[in-house]
Amino acid sequence: MKYEEFQYDDSDRLIDAVANARATQTALSIRGGNTKAFLGRPRSKGAVEIDTRRHRGIVRYEPTELVVTVRAGTPVGELTKVLEAAGQILPCEPPEFGGGATVGGMVASGLSGPRRPWSGAVRDFVLGCRVITGEGKHLRFGGEVMKNVAGFDVSRLMAGSFGCLALITEVSLKVLPRPRACQSRILELSADAAMAELRSWRRSALPVTGACFFEGRLVVRLEGGAGSVSAAADRIGGEAVEQDFWKQLREHELPFFDDPLPLWRLSLPVGAPLSALPGKALLDWGGAQRWLKSVEDSGTIRRLAREGGGHAVSYSPEAEADFDPDGSSFAPLQSRLSHLHRALKARIDPNRVFNPGRLYAEF
Repeated sequence: MKYEEFQYDDSDRLIDAVANARATQTALSIRGGNTKAFLGRPRSKGAVEIDTRRHRGIVRYEPTELVVTVRAGTPVGELTKVLEAAGQILPCEPPEFGGGATVGGMVASGLSGPRRPWSGAVRDFVLGCRVITGEGKHLRFGGEVMKNVAGFDVSRLMAGSFGCLALITEVSLKVLPRPRACQSRILELSADAAMAELRSWRRSALPVTGACFFEGRLVVRLEGGAGSVSAAADRIGGEAVEQDFWKQLREHELPFFDDPLPLWRLSLPVGAPLSALPGKALLDWGGAQRWLKSVEDSGTIRRLAREGGGHAVSYSPEAEADFDPDGSSFAPLQSRLSHLHRALKARIDPNRVFNPGRLYAEF
């Protein structure tokens, strides 16, 4: 299939900009839709912004192969519409945050939606990528073209890197057919009862692809064949819910997110205790992702996340800045992980061209 109306190859300009930055020892701040600017740390002083949004379009897409190759500046919503027309989806269900999110930003941030525990994360669907390195070289990794070098799975390293390793120009993604049937149900339950039910449904292999708990209500999404979905809905019971609920959850449009209190995202093991959190909590991913609205200080929330076997990310940078002006939205790294991050940065972007300090001040 061809999509000329969406196409624009801006790679020459991007390559020239990176080469010039390297020659002049200037740092570059990569931006797409800028919808995740609140995560991590602000752009480093002296960094020059490089905008990828003109480099857009679907390069190759054959629905029968379940693979799409798309330029980084393409809006996620635009890609979603093309896939929907062919009866397919991005299984990781990434947020669009007002429609501005780009495919490059989707991969660079690695954020996934409500379906993530059952279908996989963004990185699980990245088959290959094309990037501009800190030396100004335009290289392709993974997919159908060439193997990765130096022992790194470069394509998947890009997922969650927040542009600190290379400038993504093109991504090949695995897609899946849209489920034939979908139903969502809501049940009145306590938190402990809701988690117990989810464990039972998991053992019974019910076709659950979404589970959210808030204020005594469990919302469950069922997807698959018509017969299996209908049978699962009969077993679960409850009342029907509009499918738009999952979009509202993914895009932070539910009333819970309207609360002006600082927002935190706690990533925890599924079986982590449902201990009282200091504020209002919404459980997503069957309990593995817990959104928290709280005025509690950063140190306390991060400690609670560690004690639960996970970590916390601040989605309200002003609250984090009050606690540590030089800090990051992300949890501090342990020494071994910090060493690994430094080694990757030194190996892939030795001249520190891309987004220095975007993840952590020290690199």
